[in-house]
This record gives sequence, C-alpha cells and structure tokens, in this order.
Amino acid sequence: MPQVKIGSQNNFAPHHTREPFHRAIRWVPIEESLENCQPLLDVFLTQKAYVRICAHAGSDLDNEVGGWLAGRYCRDTLHGNLFIIIDTALPAIYTEQDAVHLTFTGDSQVALHNHLETYFPNKVILGWYHTHPRMGVFLSHWDAWLHQNFFSEPWQVALVVEPHKSTGGFFVRQQDGSLDQRAYFGFYELTNHSQRSVVFWRNLRSIPEVDNEIEEDAFI
Repeated sequence: MPQVKIGSQNNFAPHHTREPFHRAIRWVPIEESLENCQPLLDVFLTQKAYVRICAHAGSDLDNEVGGWLAGRYCRDTLHGNLFIIIDTALPAIYTEQDAVHLTFTGDSQVALHNHLETYFPNKVILGWYHTHPRMGVFLSHWDAWLHQNFFSEPWQVALVVEPHKSTGGFFVRQQDGSLDQRAYFGFYELTNHSQRSVVFWRNLRSIPEVDNEIEEDAFI
C-alpha cells in the first residue's frame, strides 16, 4: 500500500488576497485562557463546511470520527497576516476508531488524497478534525503526535468537536511553532452575506469585528 504523507506541501505558497472580515462573524472561547498565546494565523470556516463537520460528528456518538479540512492558505495583501479559509470537509473512511482514539489507515489516507486530487485539485489540505465523545475539547498525546507528523506545516490546524455537549475548537500553532494541547481557539464564520449564524457550539461566543475597512474581495 503506498504511503501518503498528508502534510508534505513544502513548496506551497500562500494565495495573496484580503482577509474577508466584511462577511464574517468572529467566535471566541467563552473561557478566555489564551492571553499568552499568539496564533500564527486566523481561521475562517464556511458555513457549509461547519454544517458538514457537525453532521459527521453527530453520526457516531460513541466512537471518534474524523476527516480532513481543505481550502485556501492565504496571506493578507494589506497587513501581511497569514490566514486559512476552510471550505471543504472530507470525512475519512477506512479508519480505525473506538471511544477514545482515531487512526487514519493507509487506505483512508490514499482514498482521501485521491478524492482531493480528483474533485478539488485547486485546494490544499489545511488540517484535520475529529471528535471526542464525552471527553472535552483538547488534544491527547496521540492527537498531538498525529498532528505533528502528518499535518506538519505550520499553517495546518486541528479541530476537535465534542458532540454530546455541542462544543468545539481549533488548535493552531503559535508564532514560535509550538502547539498547546489544551488551549483552543475560535474562528471566523464565513456567512453568505446575510450575517445569519449557523454556529451552535456552547463554548464559544460571538463578538463584533472592529475592522470595518476591509474591502470586498472577488476571491471569496
């Protein structure tokens, strides 16, 4: 079986565009514990991808499920900030899982990689997601090992969802490259210009975005 290292995209350059704050709702953890954390980038998540992730998370409330996150890796043309736009969630098949762990098998990696190349050739793998039924939002030592070895690019992220309590959060590398296994971040919910949210995770709260100078971008 061929081996696919799903984080090996060293030559990928960020797409230059503007951060789409003009049609995004910002979600942050209710319990603020990130004072000393400086994430490398902002995470934007489309409503379609969010709904797909939540549907998959709720498909098995006893065992962990997961998959890949894909979309665009970008740099803001005005301020130079890095950010990602996750618009595609690819549920993994051929996985090995139980109530406390999830493993992407070789078959699962090959299937996902081939699906991405066939149907989404212009998108890049931005990270992965998985559930923690009845456990909470954190990265276990196994999760951290998997993330560092298979999603090793500094701009690749991990999303953990707890479907029973309807909670979730992103784990993003900090400016120095480190990854806190307990400190999760929120995200920017990309709306369809209606500003009507679909986010229902109880551990996050929305806050107004103060930057009103962001221009429309034809890329989004």
